[in-house]
Amino acid sequence: MVPARGYAAPDARSPLAPFQFERREPGPNDVQLDVLFCGICHSDLHQARNEWGGSIFPMVPGHEIVGRVTRVGAQVSRFKVGDTVGVGCMVDSCRTCPSCKDGLEQYCDQTAVYTYNAREKDSRQPTYGGYSSVLVVDQDFVLRVPDNLDPAKAAPLLCAGVTTFSPLKHWNVRAGQRVGVVGLGGLGHMAVKFARALDTHVTVFSSTDKKTQDALRLGAHEVVVSSNEAAMKARENTLDFIIDTVSAKHDLNAYLRLLRRDGHLVLVGAPEKPLDVAAFSLIPKRRSFSGSNIGGVRETQEMLDFCGKHEVTSDVEVIPIQQVNEAYTRLLNGDVKYRFVIDMKSLK
Repeated sequence: MVPARGYAAPDARSPLAPFQFERREPGPNDVQLDVLFCGICHSDLHQARNEWGGSIFPMVPGHEIVGRVTRVGAQVSRFKVGDTVGVGCMVDSCRTCPSCKDGLEQYCDQTAVYTYNAREKDSRQPTYGGYSSVLVVDQDFVLRVPDNLDPAKAAPLLCAGVTTFSPLKHWNVRAGQRVGVVGLGGLGHMAVKFARALDTHVTVFSSTDKKTQDALRLGAHEVVVSSNEAAMKARENTLDFIIDTVSAKHDLNAYLRLLRRDGHLVLVGAPEKPLDVAAFSLIPKRRSFSGSNIGGVRETQEMLDFCGKHEVTSDVEVIPIQQVNEAYTRLLNGDVKYRFVIDMKSLK
């Protein structure tokens, strides 16, 4: 077994605390890596506090992981010791269902094995995430991180990045189109960067004007305050695509009305309560509305390569792991621009 150190939530009400555990001994298809950086995703907080139900404790969160390979199994061909690699939200899947065969493991019919708060497919042991010193992962779920990307700023790409890249790719968003981004947080700021890199016209919609200058700095062409009825009315029937990153209850119909004929709105935020969709927000212009979930391994690698080519990374605040509980509190208050990333050398 491989000894590991990390921070874990012992239960849903306690703060994260130091935790020692063991990883499996690497098999012939496994890659062992020392974790360099791990992003803090809002879902880490939800699951550590059992807000979605079904949490497995003790829980080591973290699925935005960049590390350096220290050991490879005999059958590993794509990675070697010293490589900088990434691990995202999944570490396994059934591999046989139609979704897995199409490279869309996130939609696995038997449910993908998530990087933490899940159980390994064969042993049924709990999976432990990236708030830790070391990982052992099947090579099929390891990603190559381009050498020109700052590893700390690349870590959030493994979740926040692919979550926003995937729908832009799936709906074939392309140069010259007009794209709306609802919300400017960990997901929203990545959506702005990707949409701008795709050479689209980007409009950010925010509840206040406090983030206007930041949105413009990130690449938005304009910012609209969603409570400004005149500004919203002026943009009806003008957008080709909207990516909605908001995880709180909000008026979806106000944004659907902004779409042109055949325009599409995709939800990547996860509000706790159902959102109302009026039939006549969709029918008159043949608009459509859907959701999207992270991205498969193949698509995640494509996203990383795109980021290397266009030099796209996340805006981060790097912290030592000893500040993780403070970071959770600040995350709840929206006090981060735009992703906390843990420097894992602080574990030592």
